[in-house]
Amino acid sequence: MGTSHVIIGDGIAGSSAAETIREADPAADITVLTDEGEALYNRILIKEFSKGKIPEGPISIHQPDWYRERDIELRLNTMVTRVDTDEQVIHTHKEETIEYDTLLVATGGTPAQLPVENSDADGIHHFWTFEDARAIQEHAADADTGVIVGAGLLGIDLAAICGAQDVSANYMMRGNTWWRYALSEEGAEIMHNAMREQDVTPVFESGVERFEVDADGHVTGVVDPNGEQYDADFVGVAIGLDFNTEFLRGSGIELTDNGAIVTDEQMQTNVENVYAAGDVTYFYDTILGEQAQNGAWGSAKEQGSIAATNMVRDTGEDVEEATFHWVSSYSITHFDFPFLSFGHPTIGDDFVERKYSETEWRRVVLKDGQVIGGVLIGDLAPQTTLKRLARQGIDVSDRTDALLEQTIDIEQFNPPEAEQ
Repeated sequence: MGTSHVIIGDGIAGSSAAETIREADPAADITVLTDEGEALYNRILIKEFSKGKIPEGPISIHQPDWYRERDIELRLNTMVTRVDTDEQVIHTHKEETIEYDTLLVATGGTPAQLPVENSDADGIHHFWTFEDARAIQEHAADADTGVIVGAGLLGIDLAAICGAQDVSANYMMRGNTWWRYALSEEGAEIMHNAMREQDVTPVFESGVERFEVDADGHVTGVVDPNGEQYDADFVGVAIGLDFNTEFLRGSGIELTDNGAIVTDEQMQTNVENVYAAGDVTYFYDTILGEQAQNGAWGSAKEQGSIAATNMVRDTGEDVEEATFHWVSSYSITHFDFPFLSFGHPTIGDDFVERKYSETEWRRVVLKDGQVIGGVLIGDLAPQTTLKRLARQGIDVSDRTDALLEQTIDIEQFNPPEAEQ
C-alpha cells in the first residue's frame, strides 16, 4: 500500500493536484471526493452553454475513465462531514472513514443567497455548477423579462446570457457603475453601452428589497429599496460565495471569519500535512507581500499543482519545494470587444488609466510603486508586459505614464538581466 493522498473537491484545483501527484509518485494511493454527481468540467465554458452557443459535449474535461486510467479513485456524490486532523481521518455522510497521509481541501464555495423575502422562489438562479447552467439555459430560453443582481464578473455572465437568449433585463447595481471597485465611470460606460445593445439596462444606485411571486411560487418581479418595481420571470443572482468549509470547524485548521482557509505560499495550512487550493484559500501572495484571495481558473489550477508537489515532498519523495507565485487573469468574451482583468485590480494605493476609444480603455493598479493588477478593455496585448512587471516586482513609480502607452516597451523599466 502506497502513501495515501486524499483530495476533497474535483474542480480544477483538485483535479490538477491529483494529476500532479500521480506524475510525481506512480505508487501513491490517490482518492478524490466530490459532492457533485459528475467529474471535472470547464466552469468557463458553462456560460457559453447557458447562452445557447455551444452543446454540452465540449464542457466536460474528464470522464470517469480518465481517473481509472491513472489509478485515481474518484468518489462522486460524496459529502465530507468532518475532518479529524489528530487521527488524520475523514468522515463522510455515508458514515465512512478515510485515512490520509496528506490532505488537500479544494471545495470551493456555494453562491450566496440574498437575505430578502422570496429569495428562494422558483425562477431565481445562481450560476456556479454545470447543473445551474442547465437550469439557466432552459429557463432563459423561455423567459421574456429578467433581472440580474450582482455587479461583478459573475453577474455580467448572467446579464450576457439574458442578452443572448433575448430576455429583456434590468441589471441592478448598488453603485453608479458596474464593478465599481475596479472601473471608473469612464471605463465602466463602455461596458454599460455594450449591455444596453443587448437589451440589458443598468439600473444604478439600486438593489433588491424583495422578490414578488405568483400563486405557484414563481418569481414575477423585483422591488428595489426605492420602491421601484421591475417585471421579471427570470432572475440571476451573483453576490459572492459562501465557502464550503463548515465541515472543518473544530478540526484545528485556521479559517478566516468568512470561512476561507488560511495558507502560506506553499498552500499549506497551519496543520501539518493539510493543504488547500482554489477559491476557498486565503493564501500568502508573494507578489502583494500579504494574504489575499483569488478565484480565477488559472490561479486555482496552479495552486492545486503547487499544493500537490509539496504534499508529495511531505511524504518523502525527492521533489523540490514549490511556491505559488502567480499573476491571475480573467477574460470576458460576451461583447464585440475583449475584456480582461489581471492580478488584484480592486486593491492598491494608486492607479493610472486612459480611454483610447469608445471600446478601448486601460487601468493599471499599483501598490508601493509596483504593478499588482489592472483591467484592459479592447486591446489585451499589453497584458503580457504588465503581468511580467507584476511578477518581477519592478518599481515603476517614476514611469507610470509608460504603462499607458499603446505598446509598452519593457526595456525602459530596466528588468533584471536574467529576465531580458
